[in-house]
Amino acid sequence: MTDSNRPLEVACPQCRKKVEWREDNPYRPFCSERCRLIDLGAWADGSHRIAGEPAMDETEIDEMIMRAERDFQDEQ
Repeated sequence: MTDSNRPLEVACPQCRKKVEWREDNPYRPFCSERCRLIDLGAWADGSHRIAGEPAMDETEIDEMIMRAERDFQDEQ
């Protein structure tokens, strides 16, 4: 197999082991089910998260809606 025909190799996001990016690898980009489940667990317990604004809780949402409704009524 020539270099141009070799599958792409990526590092497993969990253990950093080299993994061939192939359709017949059900765990890609992970090297194994174990690494995939460790990563899933990290998302579930909040260790992994996407950066951004913190989510509003219900109280903040209710206050925002009440302010908007008051502003709307004041404009009437």
